[in-house]
Amino acid sequence: MPDPAVHVSRPLAIEARGLVKRFEGTLAVDGVDLSVPEGSVYGILGPNGAGKTTTLRMLLGIIDPDAGLRRVLGCERPQELAHAIGYLPEERGLYPAMKATEAIAFLGALRGLPLREGRRRGRELLERHGLGHAADRQIRQLSKGMAQQVQILGTLVHAPRLVVFDEPFSGLDALNQGRLEAMMRDLAAAGTTVIFSTHVIAHAERLCDEVAIIAGGKVPFAGPVDLARDRIPAQVRLETRAETGPWRAALPADVRREGRFWNFPLPESGVEPLLRALIEGEAGILSLSIERAGLHDAFVAIAGEAAARAMGATTPVEDGA
Repeated sequence: MPDPAVHVSRPLAIEARGLVKRFEGTLAVDGVDLSVPEGSVYGILGPNGAGKTTTLRMLLGIIDPDAGLRRVLGCERPQELAHAIGYLPEERGLYPAMKATEAIAFLGALRGLPLREGRRRGRELLERHGLGHAADRQIRQLSKGMAQQVQILGTLVHAPRLVVFDEPFSGLDALNQGRLEAMMRDLAAAGTTVIFSTHVIAHAERLCDEVAIIAGGKVPFAGPVDLARDRIPAQVRLETRAETGPWRAALPADVRREGRFWNFPLPESGVEPLLRALIEGEAGILSLSIERAGLHDAFVAIAGEAAARAMGATTPVEDGA
């Protein structure tokens, strides 16, 4: 992951401060702050109903916040930047009678791309992504997954500087999820900023430079993935030949025994003093590994068990199937 210090100096594609939104008296988003560096892959991570979609819609100018400020690509009126933004909403929708190429061109036209150019680019995109055979087929003749891929390509056809995906992996099988992840990486490598919402932690852990964790309309953490994972100490897994001895004093009080293994948080002093004590105490080290906390564990520590359980209620492939 990138060095956090690098992010401080990078220009921001999106900046939001204190965003608040209520619907009929219900507080949906409560003081959200976000800073999305240009050219990054940024994840908004949280369970369904946490406020992810409302936050994205406020950032894009689809709805206005009740309070707070937003700046997208340097502009405080994001609706004026339609030509520079690609948006895939959570609610998918294409005209069933349209051919795939025409559907892509139509979505591009909504963002200011001439239809003729949209048709040319649409056919090229379909070929590039293995869907050339579907170029002249109607949307109603495509599988749900293929139709979703057509809509994703329509989101990109006008070559936006910023792409916003709302739950983009829903309804895609494992193969097409992998293809979409690769596409996101390629976009960021080319300088496009990619922001996506998800309730599937694995996607965020594989893809994101930074994440915002959102729960109950609030953002308890926003920043580099490494900083989120560092909220939990690395865990040591130790296997020794000896059962006891003076080396035991080097293990922390909260050590857990699992069969032949000792499991405990890495001491603040680091691994070197631990190794010295184990060797000098003749523990007989058979194996020793240090495992850094994953993003799931970090999410639990930051957002709580209830939010984590809600996140795990649906698997990537099951969702939308």
